[in-house]
Amino acid sequence: MHYLFVITLILLVVFGPHWWAQYTFRRYSKPMPHIPGTGGELARHLLDRFDMQDVKVEIAGREGDHYDPMDRVVRLSNANHNDNSLTAVAVAAHEVGHAIQHHRGEALLKWRSRLAVLAMVVEKIGAAALLAMPFMTLLSRAPSLGIAMVAIGLGSMLVATLVHLVTLPVELDASFGKALPVLTEGNYIQPDDEAAVRTILRAAALTYLAASLASLLNLWRWIRVLRP
Repeated sequence: MHYLFVITLILLVVFGPHWWAQYTFRRYSKPMPHIPGTGGELARHLLDRFDMQDVKVEIAGREGDHYDPMDRVVRLSNANHNDNSLTAVAVAAHEVGHAIQHHRGEALLKWRSRLAVLAMVVEKIGAAALLAMPFMTLLSRAPSLGIAMVAIGLGSMLVATLVHLVTLPVELDASFGKALPVLTEGNYIQPDDEAAVRTILRAAALTYLAASLASLLNLWRWIRVLRP
């Protein structure tokens, strides 16, 4: 019974933010007649308003809603691009918030981008180390080499988790430092919708926290597998 309680608690901590975010997005995904345009139209309008005509707006693939600083593209899911729901409007404004951060050259976004590149490189090295570990240990017959390669692999996962964690301030700024003031001061949403939009923007910011917690669970699984 105690073991079941611990497992349930871990699942709630790890997946709770993700479940709540998805629930929030679905809850406010109904088209609203009083919203004059779609999420894609709002994103295009805001980008033009902030002198970012060179930034494109596209429908996202499997990667979901995001701003791509390399290609300078705001990508929105099909629903958020084509619907005029509160979720579509809030998520579009959030992703444009990242474009504004990039356009202004804000230090926090630059730091996150550098860490993300580092994390990708380290993660690839770590994955290769974990895959090669059994063969290298067998060929060299040196347990210390296997331990070192496991440490490299697990360390890479930890770096990826830390990147997600330091991303949180960037996400909160995109939601509440950029998107919310733009939406409220520009009268893009009605006063009665502000509480719901705040909830959606909070969920958008916490999607990266959910990814971080999920990566921690993956790290914990590897530790259990490799523990003697």
